[in-house]
Amino acid sequence: MISKRKADHLERTAKDFRQEVISKAKVCGITNESETVKRLCLAVTDKEFTFKAGQWVDFFIPRVAVVGGFSVCSSPGLPDQGVLELAVKHTPAHWIYTKCTLNSEVALRVGGNFFDPQPADSPSNLVLIAGEVGINPLFSILLHVADLHTIRERKGTGYKMGTTNLFYCAKNTRELLFRKHILGLTNAFLGKITCSFHVTQQSSPVCEKLQPHIKEGRISADDLEQCISKDTLWYICGPPPMIESISKLLANLGVAQDNILFEQWW
Repeated sequence: MISKRKADHLERTAKDFRQEVISKAKVCGITNESETVKRLCLAVTDKEFTFKAGQWVDFFIPRVAVVGGFSVCSSPGLPDQGVLELAVKHTPAHWIYTKCTLNSEVALRVGGNFFDPQPADSPSNLVLIAGEVGINPLFSILLHVADLHTIRERKGTGYKMGTTNLFYCAKNTRELLFRKHILGLTNAFLGKITCSFHVTQQSSPVCEKLQPHIKEGRISADDLEQCISKDTLWYICGPPPMIESISKLLANLGVAQDNILFEQWW
């Protein structure tokens, strides 16, 4: 029996948009986001370096032949220009968990779809649907949404965002990355940003601080139906089975295929 080789990051994304420029970067921060996920802060030395909310990077490690791929989980509007963050799960990132230290040097190349509305664009609503570490690019989009609201409130100009609803599913509350920050955004932008956490294998009582934003069980048609409108864009990121089931669910609810965008990583 011959086993089929699993496609690597470059093969899976060969048809996707990516910039030509490869920029050098240095690790300037490492924190544990959860028991299985590390958060890297990277300072890019190229002053021309840019990325947009929802994009990923090709991750080049010195003397390592395989090129990794990780979604950016920070906003393009970070106060420190040229800084971005990645949240990386243990399984596909051996070097990051065993050899990466502060000041380690790597290189990055930006690619993938993105969310970058312009001031003249018509307002649209967003629904962000994340599974496990698929939250990363959607968290970047959520942070960018918050930035757009803030700019609009302070200056009275810029893109006028509609509502943004985040649905995030993980095995348990420990695996809900960025949950405190997400709740902070829902409180700061009441009525504009909402979140719904879903856990499928929760064995301990749910923390009261997550109420009433958490449910047991997977994201369902009843959860999403309330968000449907002709002006809504749907972004999905997570394991392939989840993306397939959510896409079918939305199609059955009458959501136009052109309004559904997804990122599939493994």
